[in-house]
Amino acid sequence: MNDTGPVTILQANDLRKAYGRIQAVDGLSFAVQKGECFGLLGPNGAGKTTTIQMLYGYTPRDSGELRLFDLDIDRDIRTIKRRIGICQQEDSLDPDLSVRLNLVGYARYFSISRAEAARRADELLKFFALEGRADDNVRILSGGLKRRLMLARALVNRPDLLILDEPTTGLDPQSRQLLWERLAELKEQGLTILLTTHYMEEAARLCDRLVIVDHGHILVEGNPAALVRERVGHSVLEIAEPDDAVRAFLQAEQCKVEDLGKRLLVHLDDGDDLFLRLTREVRAEGCTLRPASLEDLFLKLTGRELRE
Repeated sequence: MNDTGPVTILQANDLRKAYGRIQAVDGLSFAVQKGECFGLLGPNGAGKTTTIQMLYGYTPRDSGELRLFDLDIDRDIRTIKRRIGICQQEDSLDPDLSVRLNLVGYARYFSISRAEAARRADELLKFFALEGRADDNVRILSGGLKRRLMLARALVNRPDLLILDEPTTGLDPQSRQLLWERLAELKEQGLTILLTTHYMEEAARLCDRLVIVDHGHILVEGNPAALVRERVGHSVLEIAEPDDAVRAFLQAEQCKVEDLGKRLLVHLDDGDDLFLRLTREVRAEGCTLRPASLEDLFLKLTGRELRE
């Protein structure tokens, strides 16, 4: 029996893009396999959106190789665009059309027949719980409804690759949960997804693999849970207002500590009993033990300073 192995949907090699003196993307290389959700994470200004825009031909790259579906993006861009769906950060819905007509009209760009476009619109309206708003003008929709419609529109052409740029930014928890459920369903159906997000919970929940990018470089790549275990640990001990006794105890234990001044973060491996010993022998007040998270890894790699 032949095992062909994973199918590469997207291959980026040494992508570079500069805006004047600013090197927005500085040698990014990664691959996305068929059927997986691949995350592209990073702080503001890390190069995520520029990378995404290069992937669908909106922003020309300065150098590097980019192939989608084993097609060259420079030579086969028209064919590639027919096979991808894009949900951008910005609202690009037609304000003069109803919810349904935004879907039907967009389908026409892909030469989908009017009858098939109507059927597809009905399927997507139901999938994203929008059927009750089908005839409403998009101007009156809430932010959450517009994001659901944007995502529905990105699926009109039944794409082989769905590109999502910050799909749940600004949504309330209910809307975010609904979109997460729908994206998980799409992944189960075999759709390949490329996702950028600032929500670490979103990335941990949806992504099979991810990269964390900063200053145009990839800092780390892999499975979210595995990366957290390898780079942070099993759990994190948070200590508020640490005194000299606490600091001396941790120094004697040679712990992995992030010192934030008025707060210490101690990274612990599975089975480490340091929390029990600290709270019994030194101080119990202000000590909290919690599971290590993707956010811990993100902040450890990219820093805690604010980005503009």
